[in-house]
Amino acid sequence: MTSSTRRDDAHPYLRAASAGIRHHARTLAPSDADSPKPVDRLHLDVLHAHLTALLHLLDRLAGLTRPSHPAAGRHLATAHTRLWQATSEVHAAFHLLPGTTEATAETSGCHPEGLPEGPPVLTICQRHLAAGHVVRRKTTPTDLRPHTTACVR
Repeated sequence: MTSSTRRDDAHPYLRAASAGIRHHARTLAPSDADSPKPVDRLHLDVLHAHLTALLHLLDRLAGLTRPSHPAAGRHLATAHTRLWQATSEVHAAFHLLPGTTEATAETSGCHPEGLPEGPPVLTICQRHLAAGHVVRRKTTPTDLRPHTTACVR
């Protein structure tokens, strides 16, 4: 017995994650009565976790697509590299924000044990280093250089 999946039923968790991001972006827009709140470390940590999960998904999709559709696989691999660059910038921004408690110059570096919040099970730094290891195994330093887009369509 085969189940037919309707197009709108495909990938429900990915659609839910996208809907959650859209909702979050809408709630960040200040109303007339509210002044915008600055982003905090916790916010960037959660965003970094989402980007890292998306990075792993994109890496997997590129690997699955490349054998049967090499050109599409290369585009997905390029998107993976660009997403890694965005993930790196979020990680850098995390360290430029003050911590929730006594943030000092020592805690602004990538030292999870010294974070003011204490070392959670998986800190942003540990997550970033693990993702970076995977990225660097599959890309060259030239691939990781800043990118400019020239659309050909």
